[in-house]
Amino acid sequence: MTDNRTRVHDPLFAPPTAEWKRLHPRYRTLRRAGVLLGWPWLFIPPTVLGWWLVDRWLGIALIVVAVGWIAWRWWRMDALVRSWGYAELADDLYVTHGLWFRRLMAVPYGRMQVVEVEAGPIERALGLATVKLVTASASTDATIPGLPPEEAARLRDRLTELGETRTSGL
Repeated sequence: MTDNRTRVHDPLFAPPTAEWKRLHPRYRTLRRAGVLLGWPWLFIPPTVLGWWLVDRWLGIALIVVAVGWIAWRWWRMDALVRSWGYAELADDLYVTHGLWFRRLMAVPYGRMQVVEVEAGPIERALGLATVKLVTASASTDATIPGLPPEEAARLRDRLTELGETRTSGL
């Protein structure tokens, strides 16, 4: 799953020496399902109220806005999923994500306190899991979603082992 396609080659968000490992493509399906199941519920009440209480043209305008917004979110999901990446280096785990507001996090193995693997019912149905890292600082907790269960288990075991051998005075 290594994919180094990036929209912008920005050295600030590049891994120091390794290539980014990317999320599984099925994560895009999960996020797109969220778009189809979640966003319409935000538009239905104002559309119905606009249609009945104000004018049917307001309702039609809100339907057009809703369809446009949902289509845009659907289309951008591919880029959003591609923006996620992680790199395992000798002393740190690097995690990056984001389109408008990009984020790069370096988590030292020795600062990790807990490594969790989670998978909800839809994730399990798609064969995906999420790895969460908890550190001493709440601002440096990292999450890597959209991993196949085998990769999540491998990453969990590796991070746990590295965390135990490199504990830095916690």
